[in-house]
Amino acid sequence: MTRDSRYDVLFEPVRIGPVTAKNRFYQVPHCNGMGFNLPQTHASMREAKAEGGWAVICTEECMIHPTSDYSPEPQARLWDENDVKYLALMVDAVHKHDALAGVQLAHNGVGAQNHFTRMPSLAPSDQAAVESVPSQGRGMNKKDIREFRRWHRDAALRAKRADADIVYVYAGHDTTLLMHFLSARRNQRTDDYGGSLENRVRLFREVLEETKDAVGDRCAVAVRLAVDELLGPQGISCDGEGREIIEMLAELPDLWDINVSNWENDSLSSRFSEEGFQEPYVSFVKKLTTKPVVGVGRFTSPDTMVSQIKRGVIDMIGAARPSIADPFLPKKIEEGRIEEIRECIGCNICASGQLTFSPMRCTQNPSVGEEWRRNWHAEHIPAKGSEDTVLVVGAGPAGLEAARALGQRGYAVTLAEAKKEFGGRIVKESRLPGLNAWARVRDWRIGRIQQMANVETYLDSKLTSDEILSFGFQRVILATGAHWRADGIGVTNWKPIPGSDQDHVFSPEYILDGGKLEGPVVVFDDDNFYIGAIIAEKLKENGNEVTFITTASEVSPWTSNTLEQHRIQTRILEMGINVITSHNISRIKRSEIDIRCGYTEKLNTVVAANVVMVTSRQPDNKLSIALADDKVDLNAAGISSVTSIGDCLNPSTIAVAVYDGHRIAREMDAAQENPDMPFRREKILIEKSI
Repeated sequence: MTRDSRYDVLFEPVRIGPVTAKNRFYQVPHCNGMGFNLPQTHASMREAKAEGGWAVICTEECMIHPTSDYSPEPQARLWDENDVKYLALMVDAVHKHDALAGVQLAHNGVGAQNHFTRMPSLAPSDQAAVESVPSQGRGMNKKDIREFRRWHRDAALRAKRADADIVYVYAGHDTTLLMHFLSARRNQRTDDYGGSLENRVRLFREVLEETKDAVGDRCAVAVRLAVDELLGPQGISCDGEGREIIEMLAELPDLWDINVSNWENDSLSSRFSEEGFQEPYVSFVKKLTTKPVVGVGRFTSPDTMVSQIKRGVIDMIGAARPSIADPFLPKKIEEGRIEEIRECIGCNICASGQLTFSPMRCTQNPSVGEEWRRNWHAEHIPAKGSEDTVLVVGAGPAGLEAARALGQRGYAVTLAEAKKEFGGRIVKESRLPGLNAWARVRDWRIGRIQQMANVETYLDSKLTSDEILSFGFQRVILATGAHWRADGIGVTNWKPIPGSDQDHVFSPEYILDGGKLEGPVVVFDDDNFYIGAIIAEKLKENGNEVTFITTASEVSPWTSNTLEQHRIQTRILEMGINVITSHNISRIKRSEIDIRCGYTEKLNTVVAANVVMVTSRQPDNKLSIALADDKVDLNAAGISSVTSIGDCLNPSTIAVAVYDGHRIAREMDAAQENPDMPFRREKILIEKSI
C-alpha cells in the first residue's frame, strides 16, 4: 500500500532548534505508572512508539529534586547520576528508530506530597497543598529561588548527559511550581517575583534562559504551557494572561507545547469531548510565534490532523492517549493502512494506571506495559505453535480479541456468538449517553477479523455443551460474558436485599436493552464506576424522576482514576437528579424503599415506583461448568483444552476483558518456564560495599 497524498504534510520534517523531527507526529509527555522504578518497562513502552513512526517521544514528568517527590505515584526522576542511567535506557531505545527523545523536567512545588523524602513542599507563597494532604507549602525566599534555578539547570545537564534531544521547561498543569509562580491565585508575593504578570513570569523566563544556556547548543528547549485553566477571569486564559505570556516569551523557546489545565481538562474523556476539542483555546499561539507549536486533542483521524496543520492551528500533532492505543499510528498512515489504526476510545483507563500506582493499561491496546515484561509487540505476534483448530464461544471484547489475535497467529478459528450482533457488552454500553466512541473496540476487531480467511464467524449461534463436544475442535475458548445482578449483592451487601425479588426491581440489563420505566426511579449504585451514573442520566433523559443512591461518599468515585468524577457528579446534579450518598438500601417495598445511613445507621424512606440495582455481575459460566465436569467426554471429543476468559471468568473492565483475550491467544502452545511467574520482573541490583 502507498500513502494517500492528502497526508503528505504530516510527514514533512520539522526543525526544532538544533534538532530535526523526521515528521509531525509528536508523543507529548504522559504518565504511565512505570517511572524511575521500572526503567526497562518504561524504555520498551516508549520504544514501541518510536518504532511505530512517532518522530518525538517524551518522558512523563521528570522530577528534578527530592523536594518534588510524587511518591507513591511513579514518575521519572533526575535527582542524581544514577537516574541518568535509567533515563538513558529510554533515550537509547528511542534513538534506535531515528526518533528524538524529550525529557519533561518538573518540580511540582506545593503539588508534591513528598511522602518519601519527608522534605517541606515549596510554593511561591505560604499556602495549603494542592493535594488533599494535611500539610502546606512553604513560601520560597530568594535563596530558595536561586536553589530551584540551580536544580533545574543541573537536571537539564543530566538530561543532556543521558543524550536527550529535547529538554522541557514545564508549566503545563496546576500541579507545577512554575505554573504556581505564573498564577495570581497561588502567587501572593510582593517582591519582583509577584504582583504584576511581568513579575510572575520572571522565574519562568529565568529558568528558560538558563536551560537554553546550559543545553541549547545540542538540545532543543521546549516549553509546555497551559494557556487556559478554564477558570475564566479567575485563572490564566487564552484571551487573557495565557496570551500575554506567549507574547512575552514568543521567540525564546525552540518549541511551544500548549494545552489546557488541569489534567482533568487536558485529558477530557470521550464522554465529555470530541476529537480536537482544545482548538478553541490554543489556536491563537501560532499567530504570536515563529517557533513550532504542538497541540493535543485526542487525535485519531488523519483528516483532522491535516486540517489543523493546514489551517495553521498547530505545526505538530501532539498525542498521548492515541499513541498509547496505537503506537504504530504514524506508520499506518504513512503506509496507506488507515483502516488498521486502533483508534483511542477516550475511556481514560490509561490514566488509572498512574493513579493506582501500577503500569499503564489500555482498552484498545492490550500490549501496552507488557513490551518488556512479557515481550509483547504491539503489531507482531508469534506464528501458531500447532495445527489445532480453535472454537471461540462469545464475541464480546474478550472473544473478539482472542479470535483476532489467534487468527493473526495463523490458527483456524471459528467464532460463534449467541446474539444477532457482535460486541457483547460493547453493543449495549456504546449506546449509552456519551459512550458511542467505545464501539471502536468492537469495530476495529471485526474489521481485522473480516480480513482473515482463517477465521469464520457465526451470529445467532447459541451453543450447548453437547454441540461443542460434537464439532471436532481441539481447543475451546469460552468468552460468554456476564450479566448484572438485580438482588443487590455487591461490594456492601453479601446477601440479597429484602424485597429485591419483586417485579419492579431491575438490573441495568433492562435499561441497557432499551427498556423504559414509568414513575419515580431509584438507581442504587454499589459498583462505584461509571454505569450507575450513566444509567441515572439515561433514565432522566427518558423523563423519569430519578434518585441516585450510593454507598459511596460521592457519585462514581472510581472514575476519579479516569479523570471524570467531578464532571460526572456535576452533570448528575445539573440534570436535577436527587443524589443521596453514603446510604445502603435496607428493604424494598412496593412504592418506596428504606435506606440506612452508612455512618449513623439512621433510617429514611424514599419514594420509588421502580428500582435499578447497579451492584455486581454474575459470570455466565454454565458452559464452563458443564464442560469442566466432562473430562471423559472432552477426551473422546478430541478437545485438549477448555479455557474461560474475560467476564465469564472474572467480571471486570472492558480493558481487562480485551487483555485476557489477547493473553490467551499469545499463550496458546507457548512454552512457559514458570507458570507461577508468567512475566519478567525488574529487580534492584544491590552492589556490595567494601
